Amino acid sequence: MATWIDVGQLDDIPKQGARVVSTRSGNIAIFRTKQDDIFAIRDECPHKKGPLSQGIVHDKKVTCPLHNWNINLETGQAIAPDEGSTPCFKSRVIDGIISILL
Repeated sequence: MATWIDVGQLDDIPKQGARVVSTRSGNIAIFRTKQDDIFAIRDECPHKKGPLSQGIVHDKKVTCPLHNWNINLETGQAIAPDEGSTPCFKSRVIDGIISILL
Protein backbone atom coordinates (compact mmCIF):
# COMPACT_ATOMS: atom_id res chain seq x y z
CA MET A 1 0.00 0.00 0.00
CA ALA A 2 1.36 3.40 -0.97
CA THR A 3 2.01 5.94 1.78
CA TRP A 4 2.79 9.66 1.78
CA ILE A 5 6.27 10.25 3.23
CA ASP A 6 7.39 13.70 4.40
CA VAL A 7 10.79 14.49 2.86
CA GLY A 8 11.49 18.07 3.94
CA GLN A 9 10.53 21.70 3.82
CA LEU A 10 9.88 23.56 0.57
CA ASP A 11 12.35 26.23 1.69
CA ASP A 12 15.10 23.56 2.02
CA ILE A 13 15.28 23.38 -1.78
CA PRO A 14 16.40 26.49 -3.65
CA LYS A 15 14.38 27.57 -6.68
CA GLN A 16 15.67 25.69 -9.75
CA GLY A 17 17.42 23.27 -7.40
CA ALA A 18 17.13 19.72 -6.12
CA ARG A 19 17.67 17.50 -3.11
CA VAL A 20 18.09 13.74 -2.91
CA VAL A 21 16.09 11.50 -0.61
CA SER A 22 17.20 7.91 0.03
CA THR A 23 14.22 5.54 0.16
CA ARG A 24 13.52 1.83 -0.05
CA SER A 25 12.73 2.57 -3.72
CA GLY A 26 16.24 4.00 -4.28
CA ASN A 27 17.41 7.59 -4.47
CA ILE A 28 14.70 10.05 -5.44
CA ALA A 29 15.48 13.57 -6.61
CA ILE A 30 13.08 16.26 -5.44
CA PHE A 31 13.11 19.27 -7.80
CA ARG A 32 11.79 22.80 -7.26
CA THR A 33 11.16 24.98 -10.30
CA LYS A 34 11.35 28.75 -10.51
CA GLN A 35 7.54 28.80 -10.16
CA ASP A 36 7.70 26.62 -6.98
CA ASP A 37 6.41 23.46 -8.68
CA ILE A 38 7.73 20.32 -6.98
CA PHE A 39 8.57 17.11 -8.84
CA ALA A 40 9.97 13.79 -7.65
CA ILE A 41 11.76 11.39 -10.01
CA ARG A 42 14.33 8.63 -9.65
CA ASP A 43 17.77 10.19 -9.43
CA GLU A 44 19.00 8.36 -12.56
CA CYS A 45 19.12 9.50 -16.14
CA PRO A 46 17.74 6.78 -18.46
CA HIS A 47 20.87 7.11 -20.63
CA LYS A 48 23.87 6.26 -18.40
CA LYS A 49 22.28 6.58 -14.95
CA GLY A 50 23.71 10.05 -14.34
CA PRO A 51 22.62 11.82 -11.13
CA LEU A 52 19.77 14.05 -12.33
CA SER A 53 19.77 15.87 -8.98
CA GLN A 54 23.09 17.43 -10.03
CA GLY A 55 21.65 18.71 -13.31
CA ILE A 56 20.36 22.12 -14.30
CA VAL A 57 16.64 22.76 -13.74
CA HIS A 58 14.92 24.86 -16.41
CA ASP A 59 11.19 25.26 -16.88
CA LYS A 60 9.82 21.79 -16.03
CA LYS A 61 12.90 19.95 -17.24
CA VAL A 62 16.30 18.93 -15.91
CA THR A 63 19.47 18.51 -17.96
CA CYS A 64 21.59 15.50 -16.99
CA PRO A 65 25.09 16.59 -15.93
CA LEU A 66 26.80 13.72 -17.76
CA HIS A 67 25.63 13.94 -21.38
CA ASN A 68 23.14 16.85 -21.52
CA TRP A 69 20.02 14.75 -21.95
CA ASN A 70 16.87 16.72 -21.08
CA ILE A 71 14.27 14.98 -18.92
CA ASN A 72 10.69 16.19 -18.50
CA LEU A 73 10.07 16.48 -14.74
CA GLU A 74 6.31 15.92 -15.13
CA THR A 75 6.61 12.63 -17.00
CA GLY A 76 10.19 11.39 -16.54
CA GLN A 77 10.46 11.11 -20.35
CA ALA A 78 13.60 12.08 -22.21
CA ILE A 79 13.05 14.97 -24.62
CA ALA A 80 13.48 14.04 -28.33
CA PRO A 81 15.70 13.14 -30.03
CA ASP A 82 16.73 11.24 -26.87
CA GLU A 83 14.65 8.26 -25.77
CA GLY A 84 13.87 6.60 -22.47
CA SER A 85 12.34 7.50 -19.15
CA THR A 86 12.90 7.45 -15.42
CA PRO A 87 10.18 6.72 -12.86
CA CYS A 88 8.18 9.61 -11.39
CA PHE A 89 6.62 9.78 -7.94
CA LYS A 90 3.59 11.81 -6.91
CA SER A 91 4.50 14.78 -4.75
CA ARG A 92 2.64 17.42 -2.80
CA VAL A 93 3.29 20.42 -0.57
CA ILE A 94 1.08 21.04 2.45
CA ASP A 95 1.90 23.89 4.83
CA GLY A 96 5.42 24.06 3.38
CA ILE A 97 6.12 20.33 3.91
CA ILE A 98 7.03 18.26 0.83
CA SER A 99 5.69 14.70 0.72
CA ILE A 100 6.10 11.95 -1.85
CA LEU A 101 3.91 8.91 -2.41
CA LEU A 102 5.80 5.62 -2.05
